[in-house]
Amino acid sequence: MINEYVKAMKRSNDKTHFRTLNKIYYQDLERIHKLLISPGARVLEIGCGTGDLLAAVLPKYGVGVEIDSNKIELARIRFKELFFYQFDVELMSTNDINSFEPFDVIIINNTLNTIKDVSLLLENLANFSHNETRLIITFHNWLWQPFLKFAEKIGQREPQPPESWLTPGDIRNLLDLSGWEVLKNGQRCLIPRDIPFLTPLANRWLSQIPLLEKLCLTHWMVARLEPKPLNKSSVSVIIPARNEAGNIKSAINRLPELGSFTEAIFVEGHSSDHTWKEIEKISETYNGPIQISKYRQLGKGKADAVWLGFEKAKGDILIILDADLTVRPEDLPRFVQALNEGSGEFINGCRLVYPRSKEAMPLLNTLANRFFAAIFSWLLRQRLKDTLCGTKVLWKRDYERIRRGRKYFGDFDPFGDFDLLFGANKLNLKIVEVPVRYQARFYGSSNISHVKEGLILGKMCLVAANKLRFIP
Repeated sequence: MINEYVKAMKRSNDKTHFRTLNKIYYQDLERIHKLLISPGARVLEIGCGTGDLLAAVLPKYGVGVEIDSNKIELARIRFKELFFYQFDVELMSTNDINSFEPFDVIIINNTLNTIKDVSLLLENLANFSHNETRLIITFHNWLWQPFLKFAEKIGQREPQPPESWLTPGDIRNLLDLSGWEVLKNGQRCLIPRDIPFLTPLANRWLSQIPLLEKLCLTHWMVARLEPKPLNKSSVSVIIPARNEAGNIKSAINRLPELGSFTEAIFVEGHSSDHTWKEIEKISETYNGPIQISKYRQLGKGKADAVWLGFEKAKGDILIILDADLTVRPEDLPRFVQALNEGSGEFINGCRLVYPRSKEAMPLLNTLANRFFAAIFSWLLRQRLKDTLCGTKVLWKRDYERIRRGRKYFGDFDPFGDFDLLFGANKLNLKIVEVPVRYQARFYGSSNISHVKEGLILGKMCLVAANKLRFIP
């Protein structure tokens, strides 16, 4: 046994030599995957090598598959808490892996280019997936091909089998043909070797600049299986209300039935008018199909009110409807439909498509919204046209995941809009926007301070840049 262990450790030194030699590159790969994968997930890695990347993402249940028996042996010695299997990934089936549940995340790290039949592999991965599984693919930029081949010849890179040099367009096409949809993608790593000062500057900051990012060594993509429509779900509509007494009756009377069960949850927050009395009155006199609940928040701010409503909600789907009714309650069925059909997993309202009056949104506000939306679309790598529309819709189970991961960003958002958007993006949810006809309010005045809001938007840009784009 001792001799076998010594032999194994010798092979370990041989196999990890190239990883040590190219540690900057491998560390950058780990940064990408740690950003995209929350700890505690069920993770399957295709082409796991010696298991370092799988271990780095801290899975609750981790499985690695590799064709090289020596690498599998070393992985088993080094990471005893994980499970490793040795066979051809193109031929694997659910019977080959001791797993009774699908995986939350499937990693294919620099393996697709050595697969003989990529479509067959991608199609096969559906057997290991559920509706929310995310497929994370990393691969080399084809522009680096001559440099990487030269590095092999001079012993600076592990020798590779015959490779297909796939472009991002090739992989998108193969994913599409195999029933997968790309959600977002990016590039990292301009300098894969350690050059003091220059390497961290290039890999963290310069690699994210448009045009320069096209030169990066690593491409990455996140994809999901094409969704299957779901049955009618239950819905909770959270209506935060501060100084909105004149809108309470209209809010409930205009709210349509939205699912198998629909509830409206009013959360009143330190109003100076008779908003709470109106909520109590409508709760006592309403005799329609919607169940009404009411709460008074102890904390301050819209985010605090929304989190209280989410905590009390009974529905599968959570909706935020501002009590000013500038977004019409009659438009909410489109949001629910988009979620149930799988068109998106986080539905954001968009006020900037249809015409709107200057009273509803002055020109300066419109320009500011468009400017910040363009910045956030780049930072989040998903298209957004209106970051500040108060109407947002998501599954309650996804909100619970966002809540559990809130410490990643910290307590930074008094409104809740960015807390939800950033959290959804961190979980790789598909964000889509539903256009709404934005109207001027009929009662009261806005609770928003435009100067304060602008400063918060600037702060949110910095948070998103540091946590989601320029990751250290």
